[in-house]
Amino acid sequence: MLDTLLPILLFAALGLAVLGAVRRINMWRRGRPAQVDLLGGLLAMPKRYMVDLHHVVARDRYIANTHVATAGGAVLAAVLAILVHGFGLHNRILGYALLFACALMFAGACFVYARRRTPPARLSKGPWMRLPKSLLMFSASFFIATLPVAGILPPDFGGWVLALILGIGVAWGVSELFFGMTWGGPMKHAFAGALHLAWHRRAERFGGGRSTGLKPLNLDDPQAPLGVEKPKDFTWNQLLGFDACVQCGKCEAACPAFAAGQPLNPKKLIQDMVVGLAGGTDATFAGSPYPGKAIGEHGGNPHQPIVNGLVDADTLWSCTTCRACVEECPMMIEHVDAIVDMRRHLTLEKGATPNKGAEVLDNLIATDNPGGFNPGGRMNWAADLNLDLFSDKKHAEVLFWVGDGAFDMRNQRTLRAFVKVLKAARVDFAVLGLEERDSGDVARRLGDEATFQLLANRNIRTLGKYSFKRIVTCDPHSFHVLKNEYGALGGHYEVLHHSTFMAELVNAGQLALGQHKGGSVTYHDPCYLGRYNGEYQAPRDVLKALGIEVKEMQRSGFRSRCCGGGGGAPITDIPGKQRIPDMRMDDIRETQAQLVAVGCPQCTAMLEGVVEPRPLIKDIAELVADALVEEPAAPVKPTPAKREIAAEVN
Repeated sequence: MLDTLLPILLFAALGLAVLGAVRRINMWRRGRPAQVDLLGGLLAMPKRYMVDLHHVVARDRYIANTHVATAGGAVLAAVLAILVHGFGLHNRILGYALLFACALMFAGACFVYARRRTPPARLSKGPWMRLPKSLLMFSASFFIATLPVAGILPPDFGGWVLALILGIGVAWGVSELFFGMTWGGPMKHAFAGALHLAWHRRAERFGGGRSTGLKPLNLDDPQAPLGVEKPKDFTWNQLLGFDACVQCGKCEAACPAFAAGQPLNPKKLIQDMVVGLAGGTDATFAGSPYPGKAIGEHGGNPHQPIVNGLVDADTLWSCTTCRACVEECPMMIEHVDAIVDMRRHLTLEKGATPNKGAEVLDNLIATDNPGGFNPGGRMNWAADLNLDLFSDKKHAEVLFWVGDGAFDMRNQRTLRAFVKVLKAARVDFAVLGLEERDSGDVARRLGDEATFQLLANRNIRTLGKYSFKRIVTCDPHSFHVLKNEYGALGGHYEVLHHSTFMAELVNAGQLALGQHKGGSVTYHDPCYLGRYNGEYQAPRDVLKALGIEVKEMQRSGFRSRCCGGGGGAPITDIPGKQRIPDMRMDDIRETQAQLVAVGCPQCTAMLEGVVEPRPLIKDIAELVADALVEEPAAPVKPTPAKREIAAEVN
């Protein structure tokens, strides 16, 4: 009986899965075109799955081992089940191989079941709670059904009663694994996830690469949408990426805005985009809601506006663009890209940037700086420093990009300290002076692509007039934009953060440094230096050269908590239950450090905005400048006339 029943169940489920796959692909194709290497991506997908994806998953060893056993066993068991029970290849060796695959899958499913008994708050519940049972049923049913094939039990073992029971178990299992993989349900992530890895919108991320720069809009094409208004305005592979979400909630746990009680949960945001892809409401979402917003009140479809349908505007403006969600996502989904795409529509088409957003954007156009300061005061901080200007010098080894911290009295101390370091190391450098404009970072993160490209093109033209080898800046945001985003507009430069440059100077022996004489120190990793650009070690090397043993925070390195200053968040100022910098200061206080070393003017401003008592905040450049040792001047040999005068005195 099983010989007849199992092939029917297997091929019926496979047939429905194929129909579901066609339906799902047509849903993704509602999005805009995207340039991808279809065949090359498919060929690269296995390696991306086994290496790149598991590099992220392996951070949680329990889940990594569980996933290897469950997913590996499931794929092997499914293929062998089709061969053995679908096509009737009752080979003893294949039978034992299928038994092994089912046993491996069963063991993994037991760990999945154990975790789901008391799941963490970040995990979605609902249909996901049935997944362990479905996996157990699939593996157990096929294990028992394969025992006669392996010759362990006689072919007629159990009779029709057992055959009927096993048939029910197989039907349950294949419905989840095959049918559910393309029609919807927990296993949907397996089908969409594999193709998402193949046709990822940032293929550069794979193979150890890094890709964090926002993609530019084509402002010269009147037909090109200015951002994303409706789900169909996303590219088709973005929609595919949303569909790949496994609802593990790692992005939710990492998000500073969610922790602060602001109305953003990156996991729910992605699931809302999935709802918009298919059409419907969020009533069936079984995870954590946006703080302060009830589930079941939002919905939409591919052709309806997202904002005030699927999501509220303040959800999008809560994001600090820190990329903590992207860094933690095992499916490598690009949450920040999606948020900025939707912001672009609100800003460029609706002019709906909240709070001080519109004022800041107007300031950037009128004065080339977000604060609206007189551009002629950009170099007032260096009036007594006799800095070389490129307009006079024309060429230098290093172009020191000052940034808009030039208008902030607190950051001016950092700039002056770094100039002191450069001069002590005898670096050949110059500044643009009044020719420098805002890098455009804030405009771009607020969605004003037009102002960003205007500022960037002006700066690129200015930089093109002069000869230099490298750009060095104290601002990770300017560093990131110049390094990773100007290239799409024709500006290709070697750009270094000042911590990296100082580490080079220390290693080259160009700085004579004493030892840090203050109290204990912790270091706060800026998002735009660390997660965006992978620079974690250079700042620590500089601190080590000062004799500082960093007291690391629990959330440091790639898991550093955002200060709350990125993405224009202080400008849009969406309220929550607490402030992000206050949470970061709690992290700092846990180390009992007396001083916080930072490497970003925005981090300095946000952390110094925390109510005292709190540790002292100092930029790494200030710490290095304080530790500089003046080398004694070389003795001057007296001239004959001076020797005669000295003899007379004696």
